[in-house]
Amino acid sequence: MKDRGGKAGRRIKCALRLRLNGPSCRSCVQCKIVCAECALRPRATARLTHNIQLNHRPNFSASYSALDTLALKKINEMKRLDRRFCVAPLMDWTDRHCRAFHRRLTARALLYTEMVTIDAVIHGDRERLLGFSDLEHPLALQLGGSDPAKMAEAAGIGAAFGYDEINLNVGCPSDRVQSGRFGACLMREPELVAALWGAAQAAAPSTPVTIKCRTGVDEQEPRDALFALVEACRREGCARFIVHARKAWLSGLSPKENREVPPLDYEIVRALKRAYPSLTIVLNGGLRDVAHARAETMSLDGAMLGRAAYHNPTILLDVDREVFGATPPAASREAAVEAHLPYIEANLTRGVPLHAMTRHMLGLFNGVPGGRGWRRVLSERAIRSGAGTEVVREALDSVKSRALLDA
Repeated sequence: MKDRGGKAGRRIKCALRLRLNGPSCRSCVQCKIVCAECALRPRATARLTHNIQLNHRPNFSASYSALDTLALKKINEMKRLDRRFCVAPLMDWTDRHCRAFHRRLTARALLYTEMVTIDAVIHGDRERLLGFSDLEHPLALQLGGSDPAKMAEAAGIGAAFGYDEINLNVGCPSDRVQSGRFGACLMREPELVAALWGAAQAAAPSTPVTIKCRTGVDEQEPRDALFALVEACRREGCARFIVHARKAWLSGLSPKENREVPPLDYEIVRALKRAYPSLTIVLNGGLRDVAHARAETMSLDGAMLGRAAYHNPTILLDVDREVFGATPPAASREAAVEAHLPYIEANLTRGVPLHAMTRHMLGLFNGVPGGRGWRRVLSERAIRSGAGTEVVREALDSVKSRALLDA
């Protein structure tokens, strides 16, 4: 592998050598960095190394050209994720308690964190921002930022935490994100996005780094903008893209309007796959349920649902059987709630308020008898001081009682 020099170069080679050849990693001692590979091998000891790895601030000032193609191919073969169905990153929604609940409904879907800015990862409370439970795997961390050196540092930290994928946000249209020069506005800077990807992948060499983007912004022609971004990143080595199949208007439309007003264009995503058949292309945007997602992605590599899955999480009960041909973790909505109660009880003892967990469960019984009672009990009682799992049981009993009346 080409020598990049400096601590970052030794760290990359060290991690690659450990992944590809398997010997004990001595370069970590030489550069005084506990690399992500050492921290994650074996997984059972990963948490013990966090205080060392995650509080260290390595120097990522080295050049971030693409990883050696053969080495990167071997790395990616070692860690393949099934992306046929993903649950999108949603700000203020897909936190650790949301993801833990979703795991009661699907064991196979790839879950994503809320977007976390690279500055928050570097300077913030990492356990609060990045912590998760083992049941959430497979799990991707979405990062937002525009500084390659900081992106590298944040990606390395995320990999050491044990995330299965690092994803770069090139799709969020909010004013707050634009002011930090990341999100959808980066569609105008494909070479910078490629550099960000290269920095992240070099810093987390055993963890696949992906890009989530729009088809363009403002006056851009979608085919030109999307294909230019993908081509620049492909040249750098990126092989996986999640495409929200609509433009973003950065001036004049709110984030909510940007999810509804610009028309969906699934065909341009299919055209992208035809142009780059070797790339993994996942479709996002406007997908209503599993059947709709499968119909629209027959020629693609996967589908990503966001608000549809959050507001109606019962959708996720169909994923394992219909997409992966596997048995779902719960036979019914009621069984999923029962299975989730120990998680709720454990977190209550840690001081987590009940409503912080049950707010993600409100839509579980949407559209069925008793659904209104379920939402009412959780909404009114879970916010009270000292509320415990008895509130969830009462809400569930209201659903069962209504079902008996309608039988």
